[in-house]
Amino acid sequence: MIKPTLLATAAITLVTGCVTTAHSDDHSMSAKASDAELCVDFGPQTPRDISSTLGMNKDNFTMAPASTEMNLCNIHTHTNAEHKGPGYSVFVNDSESGGYACNDTAHLSAAELAAPAVNAGKFKGVKPGDTIEVHWVHTSCDITPGEGLGSCLSDTCTDPLLRVEAQTFLVVNDSEAENFMHYAYNDTMRNNLHQPASLPTGTGEPVVFRGSTTGPSYTQSTCSPLKVTWSVRPQCARLDINSLNQWAADGNDFNETKSHGVRQLVTDPALLSPIE
Repeated sequence: MIKPTLLATAAITLVTGCVTTAHSDDHSMSAKASDAELCVDFGPQTPRDISSTLGMNKDNFTMAPASTEMNLCNIHTHTNAEHKGPGYSVFVNDSESGGYACNDTAHLSAAELAAPAVNAGKFKGVKPGDTIEVHWVHTSCDITPGEGLGSCLSDTCTDPLLRVEAQTFLVVNDSEAENFMHYAYNDTMRNNLHQPASLPTGTGEPVVFRGSTTGPSYTQSTCSPLKVTWSVRPQCARLDINSLNQWAADGNDFNETKSHGVRQLVTDPALLSPIE
């Protein structure tokens, strides 16, 4: 999600075009009355089931280059995965607190589910046993990382190429699990570009596709106008809750102190790009 309240910074005018369509029986579609009309005049939308290559939206906008050739502009999380993937296919519900959970959620031990002893609740909206989807947003603009969409733009760069690297984590109370600080910004520069300290590996080859921004403000009838190249890893990794709380307790360049809600899965092929 890139915060919709900052969309005006990009000087984008929204013009919604809608067409009536039938609902799918898939419970992941969020069968709300507002989804009866599709905003088909927009580019391909996100999130999606990355196991399916199906898509009929032919807006073949220019794909962003590799994240190593772009500036990191924002890092944020969503509680529960917005995407559906092989390792996170457990449907939670169709609210903005819904989405998908990691497949191993039901098999956690009491110790992994225990509340942390230090910095408990510093990063709000996440507790042991929760699933989160982390988004590392990259831009072609020459910027400094910061809060929300505004950090991905500048006065002289209002229409950047955007790329989101995404990883879904199962949050546990376990110091042996992944440490979020390994993936934080930490003022890291490589080749004069702002970069995360590292990006997750070992969770499968990322699925790359054209899409949009996400977040609970958008549905299948209220689409995001921004065009984003997505790189979504298909498997979950376990993440230590203590490291996530530490990221918030120490302060971070993105002013992120809580996890965000989800946009329900986009399922209509007219709103999805074909995955090549």
